[in-house]
Amino acid sequence: MLSPIVVGLDGSPESRAAADWAAREARRRGLPLSLVTAWIWRPVDVPSAQESEAQKQWAQQLLNEARQDLVAKYPDLPVTVGQVSGLATRALLERAEGAEMLVLGSRGHGAIAGFLLGSVGQHVLAHTNVPVVLVRAKDRSAADGAEPDSGEVVVGIQDRDKPSEELLEFAFSAAAARGATLRAVHAWSRPPVFGYNPAALRIGDDDGGWEARVEQELSDSLKPWQKRYPQVKVVQTIDLASAAEVVLQAARNAGLVVVGRETHRPALGMRIGPVTHGVIHHAAAPVAVVPHD
Repeated sequence: MLSPIVVGLDGSPESRAAADWAAREARRRGLPLSLVTAWIWRPVDVPSAQESEAQKQWAQQLLNEARQDLVAKYPDLPVTVGQVSGLATRALLERAEGAEMLVLGSRGHGAIAGFLLGSVGQHVLAHTNVPVVLVRAKDRSAADGAEPDSGEVVVGIQDRDKPSEELLEFAFSAAAARGATLRAVHAWSRPPVFGYNPAALRIGDDDGGWEARVEQELSDSLKPWQKRYPQVKVVQTIDLASAAEVVLQAARNAGLVVVGRETHRPALGMRIGPVTHGVIHHAAAPVAVVPHD
């Protein structure tokens, strides 16, 4: 049985854009699509039976209309719908189990506790074990008139010596499904010894210098994946700058940006990491957040 792509709907323009993006991705990958919504809006609400029934009917209408729109656009795409009587966070985490990926709008609905509104989105990103793709209502492609999902797939790589297999698997498979170029982006900095040891500068300049070494290390780590996906053209971008800045610069004309989230981060603090946090807040293109060890 094929794992579905799951989309969280909350009625917002962002979630509708997420559903459309997910439908195109499901068609490319030959996967079914599952639309889900939760119909208890806020954890502080204690709705009456009449209010609960109204919420349930609203949720079902939302799902039915979304499904009708997608089936009309993509008649060959298997689309199922489901609603959960519970909080959005729990519903999304439950439905994400066993899914290929979870797709959400990058902002929630102001009148309803949307999926990506405040702590709900942070909680989902921090605790799900599958890739989460965040889609804006108007991404770069819609803004400049380009074809949907056109542009490179950009993947941010922090550990050039041993990049995450989960991260590269997602990035290469996404590029292969689109027939797109994969741009591997890495930010590096000179060792701090340069500040006080001129001899280290001469050592760093051997064999083409430190930058050449960095490029070679990244290239070597990507070679096994290029053999696995020979149809994917790979280019590298390496720069002396902050990691988030380098990824965002490369993402200006991207069709998809792929970043990682370490699953062993401590319970306290930023669970998604500063680079990923910066990218999902500032990239115009859809952003895939891939959990990895």
